[in-house]
Amino acid sequence: MVDVVLVEPQIAVNTGSIIRLCANTGARLHLVEPLGFSLDERALRRGGLDYHELADTKVWPAFAECRAALTGRWFATVARGDATRYDAIAYEPDDVLVFGREADGLPAHVAAEFTAEQCVHIPMRPGNRSINLANAVGIVVYEAWRQLGFAGAEPGTFEEARRPR
Repeated sequence: MVDVVLVEPQIAVNTGSIIRLCANTGARLHLVEPLGFSLDERALRRGGLDYHELADTKVWPAFAECRAALTGRWFATVARGDATRYDAIAYEPDDVLVFGREADGLPAHVAAEFTAEQCVHIPMRPGNRSINLANAVGIVVYEAWRQLGFAGAEPGTFEEARRPR
């Protein structure tokens, strides 16, 4: 599955939703510091981050270290500009999907590392600023997972998946 990189996420509840999403899709999650919240056990529970034990999550002190460690194709999700629509990318299993901060997107030094061909966007109606970070990650990750045949998904219906084994 793909790697999701959150660069300097600020809101614990958004990150909690993304951790849950990654746990349920098999995506690997990378958090680049500084974080706008604590990752201690009590804060994780309070922020809704209780799925952290089920997700493959790594915290990086800097974007450069994260970038050096992950070898797949890199895509930055941007709100505007000369970018490819997220569903026009043919995703591959080790692709790296980068998302910026809730308040202002990717820091300039990170955005500068991506060419126009590496930038993807989610269409929106005119006059809107952005989509919530957790929703944006969900949209792009599920498209990638769909293209990859929902590898590792629980077969059957929701009701079947909830039955005790």
